[in-house]
Amino acid sequence: MRPVRTFDFIVVLKKTSTKIVDIISILMLAIAVMFFVYSFTLNFATSGFTPKLVLLNLCTLGIIAWVVFSKRQEKNGLSPNYRFAVMLAAWGWFMIGVWYLAIAYLIAAVFERTLKVAPEYAFDENEIVVNTFPQKKYSWNEVTNVLLRFGMLTIDFKNNKIFQGEVNDNVPLEVENDFNNFCRQQLLKQNDVVES
Repeated sequence: MRPVRTFDFIVVLKKTSTKIVDIISILMLAIAVMFFVYSFTLNFATSGFTPKLVLLNLCTLGIIAWVVFSKRQEKNGLSPNYRFAVMLAAWGWFMIGVWYLAIAYLIAAVFERTLKVAPEYAFDENEIVVNTFPQKKYSWNEVTNVLLRFGMLTIDFKNNKIFQGEVNDNVPLEVENDFNNFCRQQLLKQNDVVES
């Protein structure tokens, strides 16, 4: 069992728009539903109701119901989640024997949620960890400055790259000062290690 890691500070940034991910998910689901309906009508004409066709029909109805549910969530101001519907579509592709699409839909289901998570930057005495996929880690010796001011996180790297991102919530001045002091201490420690 992996030990739980704790960080001194975690800065959550504002989420970027997820409209492209939602559009791709809906497009994938529309393709699956159209193909499943076509497959159902084709096979029903030749073999009637079979357990496989009943399950395929249930998958199709489940996908449609989940998309309607997600659209209602979106109207209520919540972020829609199509992951379950994409997994149902993967199961449908698996049942009709299109393995490569079943695998592609399973991968899409895994990444759909990952792509919608708000970016988080976690800071401890050893490194800075970013919750992207794949996870990014930066040691303090790669950084020249880290500053949280006026709702913006700025990280200045030694390779002349600069990252800036808007923080999700208002940060109290006291917490902002504690964070900036913590980062300054880590950078000073790193400089002492390099100088000695």
